[in-house]
Amino acid sequence: MVRRRVCTGGGRCQWFYRTPDVRLGPGIGTYRGFHSTAGVAQERLVVPSGRVSLLIGFGGEMRVRGAAGRHTSLVSGLHTRSRVLGHGGDVQGVELTLAPWAAHRILGPDSSLAELADTLTDPADVLGPRARHLAERLAAAPTWPERFAVLDETLLRWTAEETASPSSPVLEAWHVLERSGGTLPIREVAATTGWSLRHLEARFREQIGLTPKRLARILRLNRAIRLLTAGHRPAETAARCGLYDQAHLSREFTSMTGLPPTRFLADQAAASSWIAG
Repeated sequence: MVRRRVCTGGGRCQWFYRTPDVRLGPGIGTYRGFHSTAGVAQERLVVPSGRVSLLIGFGGEMRVRGAAGRHTSLVSGLHTRSRVLGHGGDVQGVELTLAPWAAHRILGPDSSLAELADTLTDPADVLGPRARHLAERLAAAPTWPERFAVLDETLLRWTAEETASPSSPVLEAWHVLERSGGTLPIREVAATTGWSLRHLEARFREQIGLTPKRLARILRLNRAIRLLTAGHRPAETAARCGLYDQAHLSREFTSMTGLPPTRFLADQAAASSWIAG
């Protein structure tokens, strides 16, 4: 079932959501379609999430603040600093968020998550002609249910062709870090895998794209955002996220989002939401 949301102010931007086919397995987030005809430039702060983003556009162009060029589609690797993504007032596309092991399967064995880390690139540079073919099929589909069906069919075909996946110890380390919200010391994470800390760091960066320490920072930030948004006080949030104190929380927010927590929450409430990622 496709869910639809309409923005305030005349309904000139819409979002469409649907769960991927269960045969694709875990690691692929909800399909998120977007269509804006607002006619005015809009921007959104894209916060580090610990996921790879595959954004396929088929109408309008996007830009990244501070970077040259415009883009119809983008692949964003794991990153530890926020970006501001914008458009000129008319844009349409769909976004997938992928856990690293799912990104291995979708993007193929020749893609390097380490090389994608902290970068933005055209999907054609990673997927080759498949990226253009997918965008064309999505543009040709007349409805969002049909577009999401195209995604299901395409991703099932791609994943059937690929067997690349991170090794079991790397996946176990990922899950241990995720369950702890990034608060477990990395030496203890390494101990769960039976590897040395140095070996885990090297293999983790190679197969996930970031070191365990950098991923832990992202997980702590996301946990802090959830807690603060739910109304928890900064000092309590810092303690629950394994940070020293409220000042440490503020430094982490400012370093990773460009904003202190109070300003981040205020801007988040008022921000354009033309894309959900």
